[in-house]
Amino acid sequence: MKVRLTNFSEDWSRMFQSEAQFLKTIFGDEIIKFEHFGSTSVPGMKAKPVIDMMCIVKDIEKIDLFNTKMNPLGYDVAGEWGIADRRLFRKGGENRTHHIHFYQKNNPQIDRHLIFRDYLRSHPNEVETYNSFKESLVQRFDSTSEYSPAKKTFVKEMEQRALSWFADK
Repeated sequence: MKVRLTNFSEDWSRMFQSEAQFLKTIFGDEIIKFEHFGSTSVPGMKAKPVIDMMCIVKDIEKIDLFNTKMNPLGYDVAGEWGIADRRLFRKGGENRTHHIHFYQKNNPQIDRHLIFRDYLRSHPNEVETYNSFKESLVQRFDSTSEYSPAKKTFVKEMEQRALSWFADK
């Protein structure tokens, strides 16, 4: 898939809210809460315009029971997709609009993602650093299959700063 890096859009929050309302009609009481995370959740951040949503649920195993319902609604069912105890649904095909990550309450991935989001929201200088790095990668890589792995080390290092920041709070 081609990398589509765009400037921050206020529409991303609206898209998150709209999708959360829709997903609540499907999953009902299984969902404890929704969180908007990833680059589209950080004001000023350039991003691939794909909304990363976290659905925190009571029982991750029950989410698998919805797979046959989600596919006809336009969601690609990706299962764990490399992260244990997560369920991933992707919406939009080649023009993807949402990645919906389901985690059972108390999964350590939840805090990791939300701490990183909150760190970036409160450190605009880090947002600029990250934006510059992303722009440099877009100059070198056309496809997400190259772009995403190329930013992994950079993100891990920034994530470590975020975790230290959180621990010091």
